[in-house]
Amino acid sequence: MSPTETPAVALTDVSMAFGGRTVLASVSLDIAPGSVVALLGANGAGKSTLIKILSGVHTDHGGEVRVDGSPVALDSPLAARRLGIQTVHQRIGEGIVPGLSVAENLVFEELAQRRGNPFLGGRATLARAREIQAGLGLEWSDSVLKQDVTELGISDRQLLILARALATRPRLLILDEPTSALSAAEAERLFALVRRMREDGIAVLYVSHRLGEIDALADRLVVLRDGLLTGDQAKPFDWDAALRAMLAQAQEATTARPVREGDQGATVLSLRGVRLFEGRSPLDLDLRTGEVTGVVGLLGAGKTELARGLFGAEPFTTGTLELDGTAYAPRRPADAIRAGVHLVPEDRHADALVPGWSVAQNISLPFLRSLSRAGLVQRSEEDALGRATVEALGVVTRDEHSTVEELSGGNQQKVVVGRWLAQTPRVLILDEPFRGVDIGARRDIGRRARTLAAEGAAVLVLSADVDEVLEIADRVVVLAAGEIHLDAHGEDAERDRVIQTISASV
Repeated sequence: MSPTETPAVALTDVSMAFGGRTVLASVSLDIAPGSVVALLGANGAGKSTLIKILSGVHTDHGGEVRVDGSPVALDSPLAARRLGIQTVHQRIGEGIVPGLSVAENLVFEELAQRRGNPFLGGRATLARAREIQAGLGLEWSDSVLKQDVTELGISDRQLLILARALATRPRLLILDEPTSALSAAEAERLFALVRRMREDGIAVLYVSHRLGEIDALADRLVVLRDGLLTGDQAKPFDWDAALRAMLAQAQEATTARPVREGDQGATVLSLRGVRLFEGRSPLDLDLRTGEVTGVVGLLGAGKTELARGLFGAEPFTTGTLELDGTAYAPRRPADAIRAGVHLVPEDRHADALVPGWSVAQNISLPFLRSLSRAGLVQRSEEDALGRATVEALGVVTRDEHSTVEELSGGNQQKVVVGRWLAQTPRVLILDEPFRGVDIGARRDIGRRARTLAAEGAAVLVLSADVDEVLEIADRVVVLAAGEIHLDAHGEDAERDRVIQTISASV
């Protein structure tokens, strides 16, 4: 952007906090007309919060937002759209209206602004839908345009939302992981469209973890880490510097990693020939007693696929597993739990906590059979289990009867971790266990994981944050596209080597 050019959208000292935890800290960013600015950051960096501020979802923030040089109040999604800010969210369901046709979804914003019955005029709706889809190069027949939108596949839904956003010719188009559900051919169509938008003077904020896409499309790259803007580059991009800004910064203190290769205990869980993604090489991995294994990789590396496969949530289709020397093939989480394999999932709200339930009820959930007599849960035993977990992990709560909504994010995470420690596991899998927690909670969880390993269990920690893995793990495995690119112990797993491996593998 030239010194005299007015940004399409600019943020100045924008900050946001939830429950006393800062998620954005004085972020200043300008996006020029006719430019593609890529936003890179690990999970929990603040990308989603930034997007929601620009989209008018989060309104209680500090700092200032300007559109074409003028201060604005983005106090609702409608206000953002009226100012020319359109967002295509990563979660496709956020933009789809079930029960309406494909055509009605394409022209939904125009229909919604009509007076009276907004869904009159079927012919006009169909004609306008044809115009919109033609602008994106879509070739849906009239029969497809007339069908319920829920009958479309995921990739077609993504293209529909994009086409609808572009129909208004926005000042700023925000694309949040836009190719996550697209085939290679569909992604190429999207890239061509992004380039055309740039030529037409539309500003684009492109959020992606796929560095190849960023390199091909973006004019500028900015990096968020822990709510701070830590990197800002023009093309050509220095990927080592970008990944350092994203993944590795100096920290106050780290936990010593005493285990060296050859010092580990017996193998607890063994994987042979397991394929995480179709078309990628199979992997072998052993988890041992007395050792915390950290798997680090960017979004899409296969970390969650590995965790869910070991837990039986999404069983592996290739390869073999052994647990303590015996064949292990969980087809559902119940099989894993019975075998002593426990998982703290990546998304605690969607996959781990039951809203409205107490701390004790959430902790006891997987073990109700052992707490029941004649089909009735023994509340005294459930409460005792809850109290013991609260004390063991230092959960800050009124008591075990408090609902989980009353707890801070860090204490909610302690409840999820504590649940799986309530009955000593043989293998504990922690998928992004420190997301949204403060350093105190992070160290409490890390300390408990290390204690568990010292007592003879195998512990697997998966994270996109290099510092988090280095702080807790004896052994570091770098995963990219479902394949292992580094497996190192102790001093051999130093930060520069880990980051260089990640950089070389993307």
